[in-house]
Amino acid sequence: KRSFVNCALIFAGGTGQRMNTKTRPKQFLELHGKPIIIYTIEVFENHPDIDAIVVVCLEDWIPFLRKKLVHYDIAKVIDVVPGGATGQESIRHGIDALMLHADEDATVLVHDGVRPLLRPETITDCIQSVQERGSAITVTPAIETIVQESDGMVTNVIERQACRLAKAPQCFKLAELEAAHRKAEADGLHDFIDSASMMRHYGHDLYTVEGSPENIKITTPSDFYIFRAFVDAQENSQIFGL
Repeated sequence: KRSFVNCALIFAGGTGQRMNTKTRPKQFLELHGKPIIIYTIEVFENHPDIDAIVVVCLEDWIPFLRKKLVHYDIAKVIDVVPGGATGQESIRHGIDALMLHADEDATVLVHDGVRPLLRPETITDCIQSVQERGSAITVTPAIETIVQESDGMVTNVIERQACRLAKAPQCFKLAELEAAHRKAEADGLHDFIDSASMMRHYGHDLYTVEGSPENIKITTPSDFYIFRAFVDAQENSQIFGL
């Protein structure tokens, strides 16, 4: 067993119904010939503190992804595993793969395959938060007012200052996340929306790490255009020294 201390679990198991793509799931849409999932993986691949990456992928697309990993010279991906029937089950598959390879005290950063604009500094901050406090939930400030409603009527206006939008990565000690998944399975709970919800349900304290606003999840065509604008801006700044 190699001693992998900081691991990324990248979830690319979704079919992307909101993107209206007839041909391929959104994580495999290409910008400048490179799939979104590869942009995402590269952020972790290029981060000096990340030792290993497991990708959870739609089963039919695993051969395609493996080819792309070779093509883009990605060395840290130790396994690509098929997704499950739910997001929760898919993450469990990834955790099982990591448990075979990782250090027992390893940190795991659970990230969406369709969040390619993650900053390296956020990864650094998340790892530090897990080491010091046991968890790291990446958040950004709420820039709109959040209301609760019932039957078309506003029932509560929530103070914006108290609100944060939970993003990814969501990061924990691997053994603790694995134990929570085992408990959820034993308790017959299969529909936790994300790792943060599950860990909170089982009594873990969740600590926030402030991420950057451009760390968007690409779920709609307009998100894709925002992503393209950021990538083009980065390329222009390299060319023109902006």
